[in-house]
Amino acid sequence: MRKIVAGLHMSLDGVIESPEKWSFDYYCDEVGQSIKSRRDETETLLFGRTMYEEFAAFWPGQSGEVADFMNNTPKLVASRTLESVDWSGSTLIEGDVFAALGALKEKPGGNITVTGSATLLRSLIAARLVDELHLLVCPIVLGEGKRLFAGSHRVPLSLAGAESFPTGVTHLTYQPA
Repeated sequence: MRKIVAGLHMSLDGVIESPEKWSFDYYCDEVGQSIKSRRDETETLLFGRTMYEEFAAFWPGQSGEVADFMNNTPKLVASRTLESVDWSGSTLIEGDVFAALGALKEKPGGNITVTGSATLLRSLIAARLVDELHLLVCPIVLGEGKRLFAGSHRVPLSLAGAESFPTGVTHLTYQPA
């Protein structure tokens, strides 16, 4: 059975928006290894429309280990507005996203990893389709920005793991309670 796994950088006050503007200050080898270990378990990437469009505009022109992973890993896109997806290895999920992902989880294979895509991730958490939520909490308060759980309904989670890194980042892993 496959798992849907999500990973995000988050500020202490819950902001997940534009981590490229603030999370790199807290990067260290241990954070990199944590991210790489989840990447190594990923068989399929799952994106909402906005993140898909941002990544599809950026990654095809890049090279290196991460670019190879992004460009060569199969990608699923959940969108009500896109009619097609052109990034190599991408498939637009047709019809009921929750039913399609539920059926896909029942098949053998590696993890389906959600990166970013806050709106999609909120709905997947509420539908109890996310098996692991990995939060890399950075020791910074941003004050404003998109928050993962803004407007969310109550969803009980269970702490499955916690580790801290030299730069003050805490990696919290949650599973459905």
